Amino acid sequence: MNPKLQWLRNKMNSLDMQGIIISNPINVRYLTNIDAEGTLLLTRKENIYITDARYIEHVHSILTLYDEIIVYDINDVSKDDYENFFLFCENVGFEEYYTTYAEYKELIRKYKINNLVETEHIIEKQRMIKDEEEISNLTKACNITDECFKYILGYIKPGMTEKQIAKEIEDYYNSRTDGVSFDTIVASGENTSMPHAVPTDRKIKEKDIITIDMGCKVNGYCSDMTRTFFVGEILEEVKPIYDLVLKNQVQTMQDFKDGISTRLLAKMVENDFKLHDYDLIHSLGHGVGLEIHEAPYISYKNDTNLKENMVITNEPGIYIPGKFGVRIEDTVQITKFGCVSLTNSDKNYIVI
Repeated sequence: MNPKLQWLRNKMNSLDMQGIIISNPINVRYLTNIDAEGTLLLTRKENIYITDARYIEHVHSILTLYDEIIVYDINDVSKDDYENFFLFCENVGFEEYYTTYAEYKELIRKYKINNLVETEHIIEKQRMIKDEEEISNLTKACNITDECFKYILGYIKPGMTEKQIAKEIEDYYNSRTDGVSFDTIVASGENTSMPHAVPTDRKIKEKDIITIDMGCKVNGYCSDMTRTFFVGEILEEVKPIYDLVLKNQVQTMQDFKDGISTRLLAKMVENDFKLHDYDLIHSLGHGVGLEIHEAPYISYKNDTNLKENMVITNEPGIYIPGKFGVRIEDTVQITKFGCVSLTNSDKNYIVI
């Protein structure tokens, strides 16, 4: 059987669940590679995928006998079929963080389930640890992101707009990958003070500071990298802030390893920023995988111990409202005694 489905069945047994309903498409893809609309059911003895007739052929092209999944056309599933799927199942798990209350009531009505129980992110927690194939896809996406950044540095010229540069990045990704992993951020000048700036018609000027946050997908897996760089020359007022951000980004990279607390990591950066009268206004980082933002979250609000083969970001930033901001970000794989950076573009002073 598919090892991820076997893992889930073992987990269900330990939690006294006799069945589970997976409706989050990201979790479905993680477990089965299926990227079509539908619902995955694990019943007492069978793995069932219910989908629309439009996707049946596509789903069959993805699955193998090894997956042991029975595919149903939703139009062929009767009222009795629904009620029999979880017959004699006392406890059936559902994704309470994904399911609305209306959907919850509909699950009880449709499947005639005795007791729907919360799964408490069991799949999302498992997704935090990447296997060899996942790391390969993430590495490929990060390599292409490095290549794209090298390309875009040679492309940018004064007079171009933020929107124009963002489109060039997205065109680069669309011709080589599954596309972007999130909306590309290109911010220049005073716009760099906004962590999630949206590209505008502002034109690049001499002596500008530019922040680009970008990523792509390979086989569904995301990359994420941010670099802050300069046009013509570096303004003296920016240098101490850039140096402070870079120092903390490099130090965090050295601190990343199996077993370290995410809260401790964030606190160390936050404390150093505060010593210089700045704040860490967003998380220090986040998990990356089939979603661009997933667990674990590296923040003083969350206390998770990093584990080997987690893939996370390292992205300290400082923002001066109305003036400028600096963020430096890499995607990183945690190892037993340290980490490996999957994005490797230069992060010292870059002047174009």
